[in-house]
Amino acid sequence: MLVKWIRCTVVDRRGFERGQRKWAGLLGEPGFRGQGGGWSRGRPGVAHVFAFWESRAFYDSFMARSHDRLAAAQSGTFKDPHIKLFDHRFDVKTGFEPRFTDADLVRVAHCRVHEERAEHFALMQEKVWNPAMAGSPGMVRGLFGEAPGHEFLVLSMWQSAAEHGKYRVERVERLALRAQIEADVAALTGDIVELEPSWTV
Repeated sequence: MLVKWIRCTVVDRRGFERGQRKWAGLLGEPGFRGQGGGWSRGRPGVAHVFAFWESRAFYDSFMARSHDRLAAAQSGTFKDPHIKLFDHRFDVKTGFEPRFTDADLVRVAHCRVHEERAEHFALMQEKVWNPAMAGSPGMVRGLFGEAPGHEFLVLSMWQSAAEHGKYRVERVERLALRAQIEADVAALTGDIVELEPSWTV
């Protein structure tokens, strides 16, 4: 599965939200699996959208045919778009599905990892972080994705901000030491996204 992550700064909120609803046109596109997103909790005006495709081939075909027509509705409503594609490597918890209806919050972490530490980083994700997240009440589902250049995406969906907050306070520092995150990661950016139900396709 291919994961597309879009982050942008919105300059016309009403226009952007109106345009976001037009993406319902993705339904019926071959290989399209789902899309959702919302607003950053910590950065005013920053929007995140996550889209899921069965494969790169289906995605490329959509980009060549229908993308520009759907995107036209949002033209001029945002600036500074950052778009990255990741290949799904494994689930966090089990049975990841691109559904957004049972979560309020998405935590996204984007890690650029030292080349010689990339396999260790992936192993620690599987052996240290995954069990901790999967065992946290309120964590619904998640995935671990990889992009060329030793870049990784950790996406987790949570029932509420309170549940995610409990996990952070209780676990994160201790887990980071166990996973030797300092040695692996060259750069880490992340955000907490409050999902907007009307953006879900």
